[in-house]
Amino acid sequence: MVWKKLNFDQLRNLLIFCGENNFTMSYNSQKKTITGYDSEHNKILILRLSIDLNYIPEENKVIKLGFINHIILLIKSGIASVALFENTELMDHKVFRAYMVRKKQGKSQVKYLKTKGKSRAGSRVRLQETLDFFEDINTRLISYFEEYRVDLIAMNSSKILLPYLFESKSKTPFEKKDIRLYKIPKHIASATHENLLEVNEQLFSSAAFITEMGTDIFTNIISINEDLDDDGKEEDW
Repeated sequence: MVWKKLNFDQLRNLLIFCGENNFTMSYNSQKKTITGYDSEHNKILILRLSIDLNYIPEENKVIKLGFINHIILLIKSGIASVALFENTELMDHKVFRAYMVRKKQGKSQVKYLKTKGKSRAGSRVRLQETLDFFEDINTRLISYFEEYRVDLIAMNSSKILLPYLFESKSKTPFEKKDIRLYKIPKHIASATHENLLEVNEQLFSSAAFITEMGTDIFTNIISINEDLDDDGKEEDW
């Protein structure tokens, strides 16, 4: 799946064209995606909005949000990054690390516990570091929520790690189904600070994916920018 970057005018023009041709538009507010269908209900395109935009289905148009505070949370085995942005400005960030990976097998202690238990001393150390790791993450998140209004929580974590986040002694300051949660639509190899900043830049980019059925429809309608560095896949969390 290849996504193409869109600026605001290109996005607006695409929506106008879809409206003029009576295409059906379906909006997923959690994923911030608009899916377009032709008269035979064939999927012809998907539009993904930047996090500072909102779609008004009744008017088939997008508007820019005036002010937004957002958190980015990336969690991988042994490393996590969290940052708070106030109206796009980075206010605070922290990288957390923990001894969670069995060196010889390259398997995290969380996954190892599923099959081998936790009797050995090394396993107990890794388990305690895992618990401390998620408590530290939640403590930092709590401080953000206490000091700032949070409008959006952009998150990327493997499914197996989520119970440790939400069942930590330090309670996560949002629920697993919080409407502010946004699944970051990008594969992230490591939760480094550098990757976090790259993710933040992408969150403010709108993009379009034209399906095979929609290729002829949108040819020469609009000049679309370069490919977005995005595999189009979303992790199941």
